[in-house]
Order: sequence, then C-alpha cells, then structure tokens
Amino acid sequence: MPLHGSFWWNELATNDVEGAKAFYAEVLGWTFEAMPVPPSVGSYWCAMTGDRRIGGVMGLPDQAPPGTTPYWLTYIAVDDIDASAALVAQKGGTVMVPPFDIAGGGRMAVISDPQGAVLALVTSAMGD
Repeated sequence: MPLHGSFWWNELATNDVEGAKAFYAEVLGWTFEAMPVPPSVGSYWCAMTGDRRIGGVMGLPDQAPPGTTPYWLTYIAVDDIDASAALVAQKGGTVMVPPFDIAGGGRMAVISDPQGAVLALVTSAMGD
C-alpha cells in the first residue's frame, strides 16, 4: 500500500485518446499498454516509461458535463477513503464525487481543496 499522503497515480481524460497517446509518445517517449477495464469505461491505456507504469489515459467520462475539456487528475493515497472524505468536508474542502468502489480493487473520491484545486483520493486494495 502506498504511503498515506503520497502521490499515487496521474490520469488523463481526453476527447482524443489516440492524439494524446501520439503527443506524449513524441514529446516524452512514453509507450502505452492496454489495460482491461469494464465495457462501461471504454478503453484505458497505461502510460509507460520503460516497463514502469506511470499514469493512465482514457476517454472523457460519460458523466462529464457538456463542454468539459481534457484534464489531468492526480491521485493521492490515503489509508481510509471514507474517513479522509469526511475530513475534507470538515476542513472546508468539497467532496465532488463521494467515495466509490474502483473496478479492480480499492475506493476513491474526487475532492477540491478550499481554494478549488481538484484531485482524487484513493485507498488501493491492489497493494501497490
């Protein structure tokens, strides 16, 4: 399990997955490996540096509001997602997406801090 409070994952949601993959391959030398996901997710690609997974690329979620532009989302590891989400609300942040189960293991929530910066909190059940 990652250390509580540490950066854990970065993920790009975009309306042009193939274009994004080509851009990051050219600029950063990343390669991409398909990751099996439920059909409701569409496709998911792990960005790779050598044999190390460093992030993910996927299409914009269906539930994204109209006009949503592509974005990167940073994930921070927490020991207990439900307790952390409750603490966010108590300390002046906003729980934008309440904790939910992740396909493949673990739970996550999307929050914003009191200044409006958005990030995800995750409790991984994958042991990484």
